[in-house]
Amino acid sequence: MSATLIIDRRPDPAMPTGCGSGCGCASASKPPVPPPSEVPVSVNGVAIAAEAIAREIQHHPAGDGAAAWRAAAQALVVRELLLQAGRAAGFASRPERDEAGRWELAEEALIRAALDLAPEPQRAGAAECRRYYEANLHRFRMPDLFEASHILFEPASDDAAGWQQAEREARALATELGDDPGDFAEAARGFSACPTARQDGSLGQLRRGELVPEIQAALEALTEGTTGRVPVRSRFGWHVLRHQRRIPGKTLSFEMVADKIAEMLDARAWTMSAAGFVLHLAEDATIEGVVLDAESLSRLPASGSAPP
Repeated sequence: MSATLIIDRRPDPAMPTGCGSGCGCASASKPPVPPPSEVPVSVNGVAIAAEAIAREIQHHPAGDGAAAWRAAAQALVVRELLLQAGRAAGFASRPERDEAGRWELAEEALIRAALDLAPEPQRAGAAECRRYYEANLHRFRMPDLFEASHILFEPASDDAAGWQQAEREARALATELGDDPGDFAEAARGFSACPTARQDGSLGQLRRGELVPEIQAALEALTEGTTGRVPVRSRFGWHVLRHQRRIPGKTLSFEMVADKIAEMLDARAWTMSAAGFVLHLAEDATIEGVVLDAESLSRLPASGSAPP
């Protein structure tokens, strides 16, 4: 059967429906277009209910409602194509349990069986994995770690006076403290309002992004082994910071990540093979309401209803 793709010809939602003069010339030349929810969608004569598309939209966040509707409709078209392919091949639905012990739905089992019709991609070899590793070394670098401590001065009240008093106390201590770690630990035990006071104010080893931005920025501005002379405010209060040391991240060796790279490349190859298989099904099908082509397939995210 030759492909019959009925293109969604709805206008851009921002396009005006009249010329602005009140004469009605634009509306006279073009009939009203139904909103996305009223556009009929079908695959080889099998209708996809508007209610099903509405439920699927939650899995396809987009910049506007029309784009989300199209993505949801495309995902359900893919689902229907695979269901029809599975039935045409005479497959029986044999649900399996997932890792959590839950049974998959009958239709999900049939979709899984239909996807087995996709060509088996070639598995990634050692040379391909090595090329990927060398081209993406930044992906295999462990993050830098920061070993830090703090002394928190909480405001006694949430008004300006409370915050000002906390700031004065924090500034007085920051000015008095030097860079000796023992002095900082003693001050933390005596003054900090944070539970970390029991651990000499230690925040432990932290990755970038684990602290609130203002604290992270101030910490990274400090030299290793020093205490900040100016306290830093966050929503929790005023902090006197100490940057104990920075531990540079290391790049994992190829041998450590080779299996993961092969797994990722194999999954990518399978996804491409499955997408090609679905595109072939679409080219031989009569699809109404949406366009399903290579570009639209590449944009479809995984969803709760669409196949992986």
